[in-house]
Amino acid sequence: MIRDSLHKYIYTVIIPKYAGFDKAHREDHALTVIDRALSMGRQYDIDEEMLLTAAACHDLGLAVDRKIHHLESGRIIREDERLREWFTPEQIETIAQAAEGHRASAKTLPRSIYGQLVAEADRLIVPETIIRRTVLYGLSNYPELNKEGHWQRTLEHLQEKYAEGGYLHLLIPGSPNEAPLQQLREIIKDKARLRTIFESVFAEEKQVN
Repeated sequence: MIRDSLHKYIYTVIIPKYAGFDKAHREDHALTVIDRALSMGRQYDIDEEMLLTAAACHDLGLAVDRKIHHLESGRIIREDERLREWFTPEQIETIAQAAEGHRASAKTLPRSIYGQLVAEADRLIVPETIIRRTVLYGLSNYPELNKEGHWQRTLEHLQEKYAEGGYLHLLIPGSPNEAPLQQLREIIKDKARLRTIFESVFAEEKQVN
């Protein structure tokens, strides 16, 4: 049972902070991670309020430094005085560690089930969405690249992270990401199909921007 006061704080103070982030990490992303984490969390003996808070705060560090945003998110959680109204120092530390452990490229597993649930929920593997987010990130961060440069960057990123042998690993048995990840891997293997999707997304996003 989530207390009304915490629910109000999360949805009226924390979630709006995502409005200033890049297009792939706006409020809709935070809300989706929350929903997925809470859904998967029902099969575990966990504190729902702690999981909600960890999921809601997991990307707050993007406001400081994208490269270490997971660590900054942990710092922000530890320094949030309001959270002391609902949680003990030990619980806040667990919430902070869950945010720190959500990054897919982390070399170590999340330190608790809360971190594992947030990390798995954050992955949100929808093949075309993953490809679109990869292109969007390239357009936002590498404006000097031409279309072929963006295509090569997209290929390299998808191969490094999502392909067989990539660094992304699923953490929750029976995760809803299992089937979509396999679908994405099939697209990555089929370069002609991937190029068609890339061309469509690139054209759409260039038109918008």
